[in-house]
Order: sequence, then structure tokens, then C-alpha cells
Amino acid sequence: MSDTAKAMVLASFIGDALALGPHWEYDTTALAQRFGPVTGFIDPPADSYHAGKKAGELTHYGDQTLVLLDSLAARGRFDLEDFATRWQQLFAAYDGYIDGATRMTLKIFNFGEGPANSGSNSSDLSGAARVSPLVYALRHDLPALVDAARAQAKMTHNHARVIEGAEFFARTAWAVLGGKSPEAALMQAAEAGYASAPINQWLEMGLASAGQDTVEAIAGFGQTCHIEEAMPGVIHLIARYPRDLPACLTHNVMAGGDSAARGLLAGMVVGAASGLAGLPKAWVEGLAARKVIEEDLQVIATR
Repeated sequence: MSDTAKAMVLASFIGDALALGPHWEYDTTALAQRFGPVTGFIDPPADSYHAGKKAGELTHYGDQTLVLLDSLAARGRFDLEDFATRWQQLFAAYDGYIDGATRMTLKIFNFGEGPANSGSNSSDLSGAARVSPLVYALRHDLPALVDAARAQAKMTHNHARVIEGAEFFARTAWAVLGGKSPEAALMQAAEAGYASAPINQWLEMGLASAGQDTVEAIAGFGQTCHIEEAMPGVIHLIARYPRDLPACLTHNVMAGGDSAARGLLAGMVVGAASGLAGLPKAWVEGLAARKVIEEDLQVIATR
């Protein structure tokens, strides 16, 4: 098992889990007063969207990413039908928050559509944020990785910019695993060409903000789930903290809003750059799904 690739996946899940408690708190002053500097996993408060979950667990984004990892381990390849079946089973009796994109996708499945045509029209970044398991499993086959990243996004988010965002970040993480610096990887991934998403514009915005305070930069881009606001924020995090995972993920949470989707992607890329040595031991050990994640990664690595 590649330690760097393993770090990439663990860091992505950690980015989601760190955001669990303060997720979707948009007032950063109130967030800081209520939670203090978020440097570890915390229980979601009673009024949270994720009330009932515990510190170290995943948001509904992370839970879906784990389903994708489970599918890859079970099937030995990316199997959209299997992922779709497991994804629907996750939400059949889900004791957690179910967002609008998920509710719409479930309705479309119930109408009889298959996973190639089941996606909502949501522009949320979360549809692009599940890709770290695919990068791990398909890191030796870039065309297959691109196809799979796009397909898994389209299954729930049939929005051209989200689909292309999934490809962009899959290409970025792939390039980091291949030895590129995070910034060079971002620039290389942008060269692939995208028909709908203004990737170069988002890249320029994110890179130009690398010297700014993260809370201010992400407030300027927008803290919401929508890809138009969230993409430059993720790029900012990668550019500002290219090999410093603790700073990257801590400042991401303190910037508020949809920190979980940003954390999945920024954690993936910065984790790939920093390797296992860059992952705080307390975060790895406190990740509730750690055992399942590591077992799945081992199965995939031995196929």
C-alpha cells in the first residue's frame, strides 16, 4: 500500500470529520466564540444539522465517500451500479442529515432511472468531493480515474460544473501523487480543458488569495455549498497550506459555511503532499471510521 496515497484518503476523511461539529455555521465570529479554535474532533451541538453524531464521525458527505470506498474494495474496480445500490442503502434508514441533492436523487431513483441518469441538478461542490477513494484505486490509470470521478459526481449532481470539478480535483490529486507540488498539480489539472466550468478563473482567484487570511478569503469568495463559491476557497486552502495539513484543515473549519466539502478536497490534496508524517496522530486515531478505511485500502492495494 502506498503510504502517500493512504495519507491522501485518510486526510480527506479527516477534513470532513473535523468540520462535523461547526458545519454550516456561517457567522465566523459566532463560530469562534462558540467552538474556539477547532483543532480536533468535536461533538455536534444539539441544534446542529448533524445532531446525534459523535466526535470523529463523518458528515453525510463523508458517509457517502465511505460507501464509495467500500464499493471499490468489494468489487475490485469502480462499479457505478454497485455504488448506486450501496448509496441508496445508506439512505434507506439514514440517521442523519439528508440534503436537497440527495433527496432529489433518491426520488429520481424511485422513478426507475439508473445511476447514469439519476443526478439532481444541484450545483453543490459535495458531488465532486467524494473522489479520494477513486484516486487511490485508479491512480495508475488516469483515463479510468477521470471517467469514474465524473460518473460518481453525475449520479447525484448532474450539473456540468460539478462533474468537471470532480475531474479537476481528481487530476490534481493524481498529479500530487505523481510528484508534483500542489500548486503545480492544480495548474496541470487546469490544462485538461473544461467545457463548462471556468476552472482557470477559479484557479486564478484561489492562487491570488494565497497570501490572505483564510477566513477573509473564503468570506470573499462565499462560504456556501455552491461550486462557484466553494471552488476558489478550496484552491486557496491548497495554495496557502500546500504541505501543512493541520493548518489547512483547522483554518478551513474556522472559515465557516460548507467546510465539510472543502475539507474533503483540500485534505485530499494537502494530505497527498504531506504524507502520513503530516497527519496528526490524534486525528488519525480519533477518526471513527479509521479501521474500515484502512481495511478497505488494504483490500484495494492487494488486488
